[in-house]
Amino acid sequence: MTTLITGGSKCGKSSYAEKLLDGFAGRKIYIATMEPFGSDAQEAIKRHRLMRRGKGFETMERFTDIGGADIPKNCAVLLECVGNLCANEMFSGPDIGHPAERIVQGVRRLSENASELVIVTNQVGADGFSYGDGTAAYIEEMGRINAGLAAFAERVVECVYGIPVYLKGDKRC
Repeated sequence: MTTLITGGSKCGKSSYAEKLLDGFAGRKIYIATMEPFGSDAQEAIKRHRLMRRGKGFETMERFTDIGGADIPKNCAVLLECVGNLCANEMFSGPDIGHPAERIVQGVRRLSENASELVIVTNQVGADGFSYGDGTAAYIEEMGRINAGLAAFAERVVECVYGIPVYLKGDKRC
């Protein structure tokens, strides 16, 4: 089962994603995509590690090339977060052009081994503001990625003020 969780900043996506995997009896892999640059990133990483403490997750850091992540068969995977992954692919290394197809295909590869795959992403670009070229390109790629992930996910959930709103698939939690 593949579940895509979306929503705005600090809306409860991470907590809901972890809750979906509470009852999973096998190995649980948390794929962290945030590169630890600066104090804000360090604080977010620390907060997420505290949230996961005692919940049985093994952490794997994967900042780019998500399809190259080596995960065991029949495990549960929580991928957090597609927004960081997209930014890393676009701005933290060699210019690979538009990463949307690469990211969507990489996540599909994860789903081939995982019994449960929970993907956390962000809603960006809905504010109607005009941005510079780099940010505008990022927003466009995120739109492509989120649409591609939603198309193959069995369940799509938007977290709104901590409340899960089911957009596709069955309700759980």
